[in-house]
Amino acid sequence: MERTISEVTGHSLPIVIVGHVDHGKSTLIGRLLYDTGSLPEDKIEEIKIASQQAGRELEFSFAMDHLEEERQRGITIDIAQTFFNSSKRQYVIIDAPGHKEFLKNMITGSSQAEAALLLIDVFEGIMDQTRRHSFILSLLGLRQIAVIVNKMDMVDYSKERFDAISTEITQILKQLNITPSYIIPISAKHGSNVAKPDERLRWFNGPTILEALDNFETLVVEEKPLRFPVQDVYDIDGKKIIVGRIEAGRIKKGEELFILPKGEKTKVLSIEKFNEEGLERTETGECIGMCIDKPAVRGDVIVKQTSGGHEKDYKVTKSIHANIFWMGDNTYHKGDSLTFRCATQEVEGRIGNIYRRFDPATIEVVEKDAREIKAAEIAEVEIALSRPVAVDSFIEIPEMGRFVIEDKGHPVAGGIIL
Repeated sequence: MERTISEVTGHSLPIVIVGHVDHGKSTLIGRLLYDTGSLPEDKIEEIKIASQQAGRELEFSFAMDHLEEERQRGITIDIAQTFFNSSKRQYVIIDAPGHKEFLKNMITGSSQAEAALLLIDVFEGIMDQTRRHSFILSLLGLRQIAVIVNKMDMVDYSKERFDAISTEITQILKQLNITPSYIIPISAKHGSNVAKPDERLRWFNGPTILEALDNFETLVVEEKPLRFPVQDVYDIDGKKIIVGRIEAGRIKKGEELFILPKGEKTKVLSIEKFNEEGLERTETGECIGMCIDKPAVRGDVIVKQTSGGHEKDYKVTKSIHANIFWMGDNTYHKGDSLTFRCATQEVEGRIGNIYRRFDPATIEVVEKDAREIKAAEIAEVEIALSRPVAVDSFIEIPEMGRFVIEDKGHPVAGGIIL
């Protein structure tokens, strides 16, 4: 039975599914959608027709690989997002491609996730892409990770084969300071241990994938300190209205706030929304207008002191310690100018220190204390800015902890603040 969002309690959880090509990501996602009643009847019929035309059995991967090119080539090319509901909450699935040439897209997708499923084909075993994706997940700071050992039907649901894969991947993840929350044997094709247990896996005492996902925690940014990046300032009937999206926390009429980076105190005079009057408070995720008693400009960040006034729970800095993913075609040389963009903030700067640069294909440190970053490399860096910005660590408030680096107006890197 298909559920509606209103029937699901709790916050939605964005998850990313990564793994070597052909290890079954799209099939797993299609199976999750099918087994949770999240596919409408017309979509199921479309999948049946597409499967027949391709000369295959019911192919659940077609639920995600909806492009004709992908059906013909049998691979997932671009990032797709879809949704399904459990009895606990809604999930946002970020299906990240596994091919090396699509690594840029995979990183972009993963950076939005709060949890991850790392998929391994029990028959083929751990591949280079498995190691690469594990490395990316560790750099993104993801700690809610379940390892999914797929295609157990191909090894006759062998506990011995599963145990061998479990031991190997545990050792690999340990080197990256990751302890998987679960390691789960499944057959996505047959639905074994996806949403329901399977008698053929009776030797496994752990959860199904759906149960494991329900045990993960969501990042409740509503309970985090207020973060309101100013998008613009409008003059309407003589009133200066600052507009933007509340990225964390809440705003109440009449309360005292601070304008960053200058740290000036201000007061909320009114909260403005189209065709709504007399608003007293707002919530995370709302796009609002607000009148305050001090001037603000685009790029300012409005915050609220929530720790008793003794210790600041926000950070204003000219130095950013981060992991970045260099996506530009040209090599970056230490000290070259760049533009740092975080939320609505835009500041000129340069990379002052390149502590380490990595080859994501081998998970090896290419160089320490480097002087350059090449295309498709990952680096741990210190970015020196020309003026202060208000930021948070990525794991605390994601929208204030991720950023883009531009060169002459073109994006060349993405990063997360450590």
